[in-house]
Parts: sequence; structure tokens; C-alpha cells
Amino acid sequence: MLEFEHVSKIYKGGKRAVNDVSFKFDKGEFICFIGPSGCGKTTTMKMINRLIEPSEGRILINGKDIMKQDPVELRRNIGYVIQQIGLLPHMTIQENISLVLKLLKWPDAKRKERARELLKLVDMTPDYLDRYPHELSGGQQQRIGVLRALAADQPLILMDEPFGALDPITRDALQDEFKKLQRQLDKTIVFVTHDMDEAIKLADRIVIMRDGQIVQCDTPDAILRNPADEFVEDFIGKDRLVQARPDIETVAQIMSRTPVTIKPENTLQEAIQHMKARRVDSLLVINDENILLGYVDIESIDRNRKKNLLIGDIIETAFMQVEQHTLVRDTVRKILKRGVKYVPVVDEANKLVGIVTRASLVDIVYDSIWGEEDTAQ
Repeated sequence: MLEFEHVSKIYKGGKRAVNDVSFKFDKGEFICFIGPSGCGKTTTMKMINRLIEPSEGRILINGKDIMKQDPVELRRNIGYVIQQIGLLPHMTIQENISLVLKLLKWPDAKRKERARELLKLVDMTPDYLDRYPHELSGGQQQRIGVLRALAADQPLILMDEPFGALDPITRDALQDEFKKLQRQLDKTIVFVTHDMDEAIKLADRIVIMRDGQIVQCDTPDAILRNPADEFVEDFIGKDRLVQARPDIETVAQIMSRTPVTIKPENTLQEAIQHMKARRVDSLLVINDENILLGYVDIESIDRNRKKNLLIGDIIETAFMQVEQHTLVRDTVRKILKRGVKYVPVVDEANKLVGIVTRASLVDIVYDSIWGEEDTAQ
């Protein structure tokens, strides 16, 4: 549990970067702080691990006043991830991940095993352990930065715009990955961002700040439906999608449960016949356990149809998918941003359970954007 009691940060000259902030967050919550530049969101977060000392009030973690704790010990019990990642270039990936563990005097073998376990969480293989940061992509480096914060199993993780420097596709993928990871590990996350879409996607609760004070603290849906004032309304954007139908929240509620599929061992001719019969231009590829492997489309089949190939030989594995509990609003944004025709839906084991198409979202988008206007007319 994290609690602020009338906390302020006052600099020389009396400037209040944070002014009389109070809140209480429960274990396992994902909290996003957001607001315009200079609003105090980063200062608020840095006071939690005493990188910035509060001037007034109390900050409690699990009921203990942080000012009565040794700051070094406090920081070792709080994970911290920044946008610049901060991987040490002369250290291997294993050494970077287990840096805090070394400070905590974990044995070498135990540190290596912990690093190996963590890599599995983000689908990176053990051979990365002996590589150096310059051998990794930006997205992979950011994953390592997150794993380092998780290494000592700290219950509280602070994240300061950790995905801000990444390209949109990598950023989107890492957001999905990290939200899933947070649910699995039940960590309390305090996340600073300037991106409202990111906050809406990730947060259990969003804290909107202005001039060092909290303007609104609530769930994403509550803020989108009932902004506290004109500032919040302007900040989140009046054109942002708000679901007009509260009965529809997750992808599972709107997906089709009969996606058109094919197996890797099928021939290209069989795929063409299947497409013709079902009147589709692409097929999702699954194995015997219904695990989603990728897709093939009419273009890739046409390029290769004169060759003696199977579906498994031409399968496309770079594609977007969502889990069935994903919020509809997030899926709408993905489809509209990337211009895709459909998104396959999987369960926690990556088994295909359905598909969401652009057509299946039309009614929701219509009601959300134009529904009130049409009703008024």
C-alpha cells in the first residue's frame, strides 16, 4: 500500500512543485500520473524513493514512513525504470539484470538463475544473458531495464516514461507485454507518462495533475465519462473515444468465435479452396492445440502457388493480436491506427478464441462518436 498525506515539495523562493497532495493506493494497482509539463508528476514519483525529499507531509509504504528509513535500503526495495534505461554498457545482460541482487549479496548461481527466469517472462532466450547492451535493439534494452527493476521481487515499481523513446509499434507491444506481466506478478506500479492513450490503456487509476495539485484521480472509464472540469476535458481530448454502451467493455463480448483457420501442414491449393469457400482473403494459422502461429493471405499464396510449398513454409508471424480480456477501446485504437482489417483474439495460453474485425466495431464507434449528436437531432 502506498499513501501520501498532505505532501508538498517546496523549493527556494517558496515555489511549490507539489502542493498538498494526498492519495492512497492499494497493493497491485497500476497507477498512472499524467499532466502537462511542470505539473509535478515526476517530482511526486521521485519523492516515493527519496530521490527528491518531501518538504511537508508524510509518505507511507505499507504503513511505514519513508523518512524514517535508510534511503539506500528504501531504494533497494523499490524498482525503478527510466526512459533512458540506464543499462551499463560494460556489463553483460545477466550482470545488468542482477545488479541489485549483487548489492543484496545473492550468490552468483542464484543471480544467474533469477536472470534466466526473468528473460522467459518477456520471451527472450537464455543466450541473451552473455550479450552486451549494444547488441540489443531499443525494445530489447527496454525489456532488460524492466527486468532489472523486477529482479529483487520488489513489490513497488516506479516507472518514469519508460517507453517514451521507442517507436510506436515497439511501444505498443511493450505496453501489452508489461500490463500482462504486472497482472501475473501482482506488483504495485507508479507510472509517469505524458501520453493519455498510454495512461488509459495501462492504468487501473489515472492521476491527472496541474500546477502541483491533483485535479482528478479515478479509473480511465470514469475520467472519460465524467471529466472533473474543463481542464481535464481538454487534456484528455474531446475527440477521444468514449464507449456509449457500458455493457460492452472487453473484446470477448464483441468477437466472432468462428475465425477462419488452417494448419501449417495444409497445401497452398487447399488454402485457396478454403478461402474461396469462406469468402475471405486471409487465414489464421493454428496447430493441433489451437495455438495461434500466424497468418497467410491471398497475396503470399499467389506469389508462391507454383512452388511445392505448404502453409507452414510461407506463414507470416509478425502480426497484431489481443487477449480476450483486452478493453474494446484499446482494440479500436489499434485497428484504426494501424489500418488492419482484423485482429485475432487469444486466451492466456495463446490459443485462438475469436477474431475482431473492423465491421464488428462499426456500431460501437458510431454510437460513441455520433450517437449523442444524432439523438439530439
